[in-house]
Amino acid sequence: MLPGLVDLQVNGYGGRDFNADDLSSGDVAELVRALWKRGTTTLCPTIITAPEDKITRNLRVIAAAREADPLVRHAIPALHVEGPYLAAEDGPRGAHDADHLRDPDIAEFGRWQEASGGLVKIVTLAPERAGALDYIAELSRRNVVVSIGHTAAAPADIEAAVRAGARLSTHLGNGSHTMIRRHPNYIWAQLAEDRLAATFIADGHHLPADTFTVMLRAKGTGRALLVSDSVALAGCAPGDHTTPVGGRITVHEDGRVTLPGGELLAGSGSSLIECVAWAVTRTEVELGTAVVLAAANPARLLRTGRGRIEPGAPADLIVTTPDLSVLHTFVNGVPVHSA
Repeated sequence: MLPGLVDLQVNGYGGRDFNADDLSSGDVAELVRALWKRGTTTLCPTIITAPEDKITRNLRVIAAAREADPLVRHAIPALHVEGPYLAAEDGPRGAHDADHLRDPDIAEFGRWQEASGGLVKIVTLAPERAGALDYIAELSRRNVVVSIGHTAAAPADIEAAVRAGARLSTHLGNGSHTMIRRHPNYIWAQLAEDRLAATFIADGHHLPADTFTVMLRAKGTGRALLVSDSVALAGCAPGDHTTPVGGRITVHEDGRVTLPGGELLAGSGSSLIECVAWAVTRTEVELGTAVVLAAANPARLLRTGRGRIEPGAPADLIVTTPDLSVLHTFVNGVPVHSA
């Protein structure tokens, strides 16, 4: 038996997308249930770069889904907005729509919170954008985790962001140029900064095993977290698909999810339990440590008290086979999945 996994970055899964134009409360509930079957008992639905009206609409839909179902409400304690305040350059921008990138705006954040009922607890941004430092400082005063990601920042920008209150790096090593100056650069600056925790996508595609191993050693297991960054096509059949984010997307036989005609990744095709399994089988990470990275550490960042098995902790639990296939899932003590 293991603690239920806590995923801070979920864009979608199993054909459903938190960023869909027609997202419904039912879609949210079904997506949450699909992830229960994969051992993720707590998640942060992640809304990415889009026009403000779409962001606020989908935040409102997710909030409504929580109100309609106590177990969905338990499973979604917070929301993550990744963008739209990101670097516009190819590479750091990733699959985010360049037409909707913009500078940080406190008033817009206030509208996000009004739409979501105050649930936006993580915001990913590029600290080199105009107004970013004041924005980081204000969100930090509101106990919102500001995370550095999709950035082309100079090391001095990273340092300034941390002084302003940034606490996290989003999928460190990804959302970056394919070719960067060997040193200094924004990856080294974030790895060396002990005031920043960091999330990593351990799906075997976003980071090679040796790169992940070195980054984990540098950051330390106390400041490292695993995320899936799963997209709607995670768990879907290989082939070309059309999605609300990125348009045409290719799912490869090995699970990679890319923009067509190239190798640029468009999110992850793996759930968090698959990332845990990859880390355990392909790197030096032992199962107990991997579970800390995918449950206890992200739960601590969210201040939920979850991600551990001990008296007084919420009964979010999974039972797996030795190869980490999920047999049973319990959410707040309620059985929600049995294989």
